[in-house]
Amino acid sequence: MVLILIPPLMSRILPWLLSVLSGVLLGLCFPPWGWGDLCWVALVPMIWAIWFSAPSERSDWRRVAGLGYVCGLVFFAISSSWLTTLTWPGTLLLVLYFAIYIAVWVVIVGTLKPPAGGEDAWLRSLHNLRVCILGAAAWVAMEWLRGIIFPAFGWNGLGIAQHKNIPLIQIADITGVGGISFLVAMTNLMLAATIKRLAMEIGRGARRPHYDFAITLALVALAWIYGLRTIIQPAPESTEMSFAAIQANISQENRNNPALEFDVLEIYKNQTLSAIAMQPDLILWPESSTPNPLLGHQMTWDMVRGLAQQHKGDLLLGTVHWGENGDFNSIALLTDQGKEAQLYHKIHLVPFGEYVPLREEFPLISKIVGDLVPSDFDPGTEYKILNMQAKPVKLGPLVCFEDTLGDLARHFALMGAQIFVVVTNDGWFLKSAGSSQHLQNAVFRCAETKIPMLRAANTGVTCAIDRHGFVRETLRDDDGSTFMQGVLFGKIPVPTHPQPTFYARYGEVFSILCVSLSIIWTTFTFIIRFKSKKSACSNPSEREPFDP
Repeated sequence: MVLILIPPLMSRILPWLLSVLSGVLLGLCFPPWGWGDLCWVALVPMIWAIWFSAPSERSDWRRVAGLGYVCGLVFFAISSSWLTTLTWPGTLLLVLYFAIYIAVWVVIVGTLKPPAGGEDAWLRSLHNLRVCILGAAAWVAMEWLRGIIFPAFGWNGLGIAQHKNIPLIQIADITGVGGISFLVAMTNLMLAATIKRLAMEIGRGARRPHYDFAITLALVALAWIYGLRTIIQPAPESTEMSFAAIQANISQENRNNPALEFDVLEIYKNQTLSAIAMQPDLILWPESSTPNPLLGHQMTWDMVRGLAQQHKGDLLLGTVHWGENGDFNSIALLTDQGKEAQLYHKIHLVPFGEYVPLREEFPLISKIVGDLVPSDFDPGTEYKILNMQAKPVKLGPLVCFEDTLGDLARHFALMGAQIFVVVTNDGWFLKSAGSSQHLQNAVFRCAETKIPMLRAANTGVTCAIDRHGFVRETLRDDDGSTFMQGVLFGKIPVPTHPQPTFYARYGEVFSILCVSLSIIWTTFTFIIRFKSKKSACSNPSEREPFDP
């Protein structure tokens, strides 16, 4: 009796186990594990559960959505666990919400499954290519929408897991990260379809050429060859810029303690004096490095300007700015030994980090957030290039998570930025995987625009990234940890006359095309099924007989 019950029981449980497995594999692709190559197979168990382990009826969308939701819950619970250093309830809500995107993707992929009795479709290369292209486009669509719909959080797409595959990620200068995610998702879908096809062919004793699989591999190979060709091409005309990026490694408690304001400034003063001795072209301080506004607080201004007067180069720092037009999280560039100051105000604010949405309408939300966000910053409204004086270089300023937003960074590239300068503070997340994930998303801004980047973090990852997205230098201690106090000295080539890439000119056009294709397919599917049901209702004789 037990033996008879096991197969039906396993057939019901197996799809859910496969769903969990895909969620685990996706989570392992990102720090702290960082096994990025798993992304090429991570979705295969989930796809198999949808196409080959779930009931044959395609209309069972609720069960299919449930499988996707479970996969999403596991994935985001693993990859976003570092957010619990800020808030457990908030992290739970985000995980519950973002899992919906995986569920929607799984439902769309479920509609690609042939109807009952149409299993032979898996033997046709054209069918498999169509299915895999549509499924990959839907994945890119969900990643992109997750990054723009409030509360937007587009981190850790499939393409991000390939950040170390420098040749492959060069296609980002055309497609953005979406193009890399497309290739990875298509490969996962094709692997599942090919396994099914091979099993069917072996069972029937008839093997045929797999043009579908060959074309998929060819697309990946072409992308890699394009990237390799991009890398080995002669470098554009450039100038070498020296820099000193300061990492103070000050805890959030100390940074926000008014009694320790002088101590915080002393740390920056001592590190800056060491940097000045090297006479770099640019010294960088991290985000909100001064406890009080640089402009408007006399003690802070006197100390910072006194350092700038001792330095022949320029000094760039993150600071808050209280002005007539609002309160901003800003970057200040001091040139001419502190005689001139240029400001950029952060445009993209982080909800629940820099402002509380609907603070006035729903005071309870503000109470839950507590002292983390006592008041709201105002968003900047102007993309502004900062011009160095020590060396004629145009800086594209990015504050904190702005270096994870391709569509924002590309505006600076169009304005002639020669290098991105990032000031950030990942100290909110303690010694977690948050800073590593932040960096992995940031390197794509260089691959997309072919512009290098300097990052100065209060704690996290202070580094220099070249125009292809390769991290050239990183501040680490003897144990390899990036959570330390110190100064990163280095030099980096800066293109003299950077030319805007396709991505810089046209932005997320590839991802938008994927969204459009997904909408067209789902609309078409809905219409066809609606007509089919309507036809069945109007022709009772065509209904299947009831078998009591």
